[in-house]
Amino acid sequence: MDAIVKNFPPRAENPKHSEPAPTQAEVEAAVRTLLRWTGDNPDREGLIDTPKRVAKAYREMFSGYTQDAAEELGRTFEEVEGYNDLVLVRDIQFHSHCEHHMVPIIGRAHVGYLPDGKVVGLSKIARVVDIFAHRLQTQEAMTAQIAGVIQDVLNPRGVAIMIEAEHMCMAMRGIRKQGSTTLTTTFTGAFQDDPQEQARFMMMLRAGTGR
Repeated sequence: MDAIVKNFPPRAENPKHSEPAPTQAEVEAAVRTLLRWTGDNPDREGLIDTPKRVAKAYREMFSGYTQDAAEELGRTFEEVEGYNDLVLVRDIQFHSHCEHHMVPIIGRAHVGYLPDGKVVGLSKIARVVDIFAHRLQTQEAMTAQIAGVIQDVLNPRGVAIMIEAEHMCMAMRGIRKQGSTTLTTTFTGAFQDDPQEQARFMMMLRAGTGR
């Protein structure tokens, strides 16, 4: 599981646009246009309700735009009996969508941090991953966004993130290479400054996967 150690500048936590959101009718009309463009008939039995179903599915798959990752991390716990070593949440499964082709990215995230007197509920870490995943993404930006919000809100001594994912834009179109995975990492604080902390993070990941 060797990966290039690289840090990516974070994008805005929750990008906004100035135009009003389209109506349900406008979204469904757009889907009908795409169905016609493929060469199919949007009025046939199997597709008649597809525009409505697609709109509903998109609202769920892109729900991250209506959620705030920082708020998820707002409640912390300080009764940790002096624990200040690595907390690692491994194999957080996620699905996202490539912002270039709007096709799926399927992967898992590994999130570690070195607490500085307080910890956060483990489920909150998984929720943060899901919030960023449920937006149009690049894997590089998503990696940096997760690290950035954990560092900003929890102010730990360091954050380590690794994401492994398969991109359907490579598997389904273009070069069509199924099974190819991409690894990205971001390190902050002690993980960025101390190669031994980076190595320990990688060793703990390997120990859990048997690689």
